Amino acid sequence: MTSAKPGRILVTNDDGIDAPGIRALANAMRALGQVWVVAPERTQNAVGRAMTLHKPLRVRQIRPRWYAVNGTPADCVTLAICKLLETTVPVLVVSGINKGWNLGDDVTNSGTVAGALEGMLHGIPSLAVSLEDCPQASYAMAAHYAVQLAERILKSGLPKGTILNVNVPGSKMEAIASLQFTSLSQRRYHKPVVEKIDPRGGSYFWIAGERQSWARKKPSDYDAMEKNLVSVTPLHLDLTDYVALNTLKSWVKTLSHQKTTHVSSVRKLTRIKKV
Repeated sequence: MTSAKPGRILVTNDDGIDAPGIRALANAMRALGQVWVVAPERTQNAVGRAMTLHKPLRVRQIRPRWYAVNGTPADCVTLAICKLLETTVPVLVVSGINKGWNLGDDVTNSGTVAGALEGMLHGIPSLAVSLEDCPQASYAMAAHYAVQLAERILKSGLPKGTILNVNVPGSKMEAIASLQFTSLSQRRYHKPVVEKIDPRGGSYFWIAGERQSWARKKPSDYDAMEKNLVSVTPLHLDLTDYVALNTLKSWVKTLSHQKTTHVSSVRKLTRIKKV
């Protein structure tokens, strides 16, 4: 940024304040603005947009502009914007770098994606960044792509109500050809519940299983990753199925008639019981 007073960039994650991914992301984002890190004090994977409503939130300052919170990524973003950053609203929220993909239907579970969504709900351009979990994966490389996209967002903005969900392959830089804008794949699991036996002979269960993926529309995020491309998927929170909405409007007359019929039947039964 060319401004003498660069804007504040809020960084969060769901892997916890001590995760290597958040350190790499925060260091890289310094090129674009003043970085503030507000993240869960411990791992908060798969919590989605959960918020802490039934216990107090505690904030612990690690060092200047670095804070650990005993809550979820959504808690962290809300606290940062509404309290910790005082009156200065961040120009960008970046969540990650997550250890492991956040593809397809899994985005609804992801605390990483939730951190970006919470920023968007506060009117701030936001993106979530995840890295394939494999031995050769490089947080520095994922941070490189995050900075590229963040710089473009700061210059051009994003459509209202939209975040970017970024997934980076765990390949060497020279093996990644480019970025691709994608749709969400359909994520499914083979045998999603695994049963085990403890030393005392009792059963216990893991929500696990083998991931399988099918594309809803091409190109999907999963397809891009399979081709060693960085997947960038625009997401929004409006889950309304507008095609179904138009189709279901025809139900109104039928359901209204059934309501009248059912109410009459209930009234008759009530009178019979009183007698």
